[in-house]
Amino acid sequence: MVLPTVILPGYLAGSPPYQEMEQGLRQLGVPTVTVPLKRRDWFPTVGGRSMLPILQRLDQTVKQVMHETGSDRINLVGHSAGGWIGRIYLGDIPYDIHPGDAGKPCLWQAHPQVGTFVTLGTPHVSQERWTKRNLDFVKLNYPGAFYATLRYVCVAGKSVYGDRSFGSWFARSSYELTCGQGNCWGDGITPVEAAHLAGAENITLDGVLHSPRRGKLWYGSPEIVKVWAEYLT
Repeated sequence: MVLPTVILPGYLAGSPPYQEMEQGLRQLGVPTVTVPLKRRDWFPTVGGRSMLPILQRLDQTVKQVMHETGSDRINLVGHSAGGWIGRIYLGDIPYDIHPGDAGKPCLWQAHPQVGTFVTLGTPHVSQERWTKRNLDFVKLNYPGAFYATLRYVCVAGKSVYGDRSFGSWFARSSYELTCGQGNCWGDGITPVEAAHLAGAENITLDGVLHSPRRGKLWYGSPEIVKVWAEYLT
């Protein structure tokens, strides 16, 4: 039986850009739903604030999919920040590091409900001050491929080398903010080394960009989806 799959979009992204990825998985026989986010749903999280609004939407979607399909488990795919947010969702430790969340439900313990967890271009480390607080919570409490019952698959794109040349300076700056080293390979946003986790099945795909771009390959392009979807089936 192929488990239903839930896609969690990346930071500040709504669900429409993931229709290509969703359709690609469905064509491969994987029933798939994207968490129905709009760009404005991310606004309360800006500036390193709590990801609770996104985690709540993720939990609602997972429960709906399980109810509609009758499945007791799902596969979870997180793109970009969606990957490390997904790691919070899996966990057994209350996500209560933000004062504004006091008294709110902030624990999901979802790891028994997930078969395979795929991250796509996820920065699993960061030195950017607005992201560091949230990511430190993840790294300290759930290091590496933390849950032995889960299959962790971490996919990195290798398409842009960060240097000071025209067209690569933005990638270099992004890589440096993420891992402290700008002169390295990545998907234009996330360096390869930051997209992998210790103990996971780590994959590097040549020519794959972080986000959709006309005429270019990204994690949601049909031919790229076929590669990492093998781990879902």
